[in-house]
Amino acid sequence: MIGKKATSADPTARPPLPPVAQWKEAIARYQEPSTWRAVVQIVDTLGPYAALWYLMHLSLAVSLWLALPLAALAGALLVRVFIIFHDCGHGSFFRSRLANDVAGFVAGVLTFTPYYHWRWEHALHHATAGDLDRRGTGDVWTMTVQEYLESSRWRRFAYRLARNPIVLFVLAPLFLFVIRQRIPSRDASRRERHSVWWMNLAVAGMVVAMSAWLGVVPYLVLQLVAIGVAGAAGVWLFYVQHQFEDAYWERGEDWDYTAAALRGSSFYELPRVLRWLSGNIGFHHIHHLSPRIPNYHLERCHRSARMFEEVEPLTLLGSLKSLRLHLWDEGLRRLVSFRHMRRERRRAEREAEAGSAPEPGRSEGADEARGE
Repeated sequence: MIGKKATSADPTARPPLPPVAQWKEAIARYQEPSTWRAVVQIVDTLGPYAALWYLMHLSLAVSLWLALPLAALAGALLVRVFIIFHDCGHGSFFRSRLANDVAGFVAGVLTFTPYYHWRWEHALHHATAGDLDRRGTGDVWTMTVQEYLESSRWRRFAYRLARNPIVLFVLAPLFLFVIRQRIPSRDASRRERHSVWWMNLAVAGMVVAMSAWLGVVPYLVLQLVAIGVAGAAGVWLFYVQHQFEDAYWERGEDWDYTAAALRGSSFYELPRVLRWLSGNIGFHHIHHLSPRIPNYHLERCHRSARMFEEVEPLTLLGSLKSLRLHLWDEGLRRLVSFRHMRRERRRAEREAEAGSAPEPGRSEGADEARGE
């Protein structure tokens, strides 16, 4: 999204990308973790999160309904917990690898996410974001217009269902965090697979302890609300970071790392409170340039160089437009809606029919008589 926004009339109207050496120099000093910033972030995140659970405990003495809004607030804080987990997975939160692994595991328990397994899958996402030939790991299912048109009726139905907002932002997050994260990938290495089983054991221990404290049913209800809110917000953030109209997708031989970061990852301009809750992940173009930059340095890095401030922001209101974008059009080089795809297909069919029709006043028999 750097520079002038591309349009269907002029999809390549963008200024040149900054040279690799230039942006590497600009980000170099922000890749150094800060221990005190990391500690402060853990305290100001896990402290309020623990306090909310204590308040839920007190509220249950009155009514479960009184505790539900607190569970929703806890879910919002879980997004920030997940960003800590995310940075630990990149090895960027602390200087110490051991500190990253310990903090990442604890945050993984709270977010129901296996640390090493997720770290492996997320690394694949960073290596393939925006590459049409390497889709399918750690991203939102995205088909091209041509792929959709050539798919079976069942596959089209499955794709439409997967892109439905209720499925994508309500059902899918619950399935992902509660069920899918409990099962290791067949392609994962031994350590990644074992990390899933260890995390399942740790999560089970937390569930038993919290159920003993709050009661089984109240805890499960409150935890599902918190995970549901966090999952919906997290999936939405991940969605808008790469699913916007003039995003970047290229075939493998034409794929470029800098373009995938600065044009294929959004700068999601959020109000300050949402920026805090989301751990600055809206500066996603910076994060994809260098995953080694911790979240507490992302904003300062963005403000430090003109080449980054020229990146066109995606506003909160403008991001809602992405909900109607479903397919990548390789000709227009932008995401389009199902409606747009149907309209263009009908237009192409009409043009094909008009092109095959005989000219006015000229019959097929006359053509044959002329030997045409």
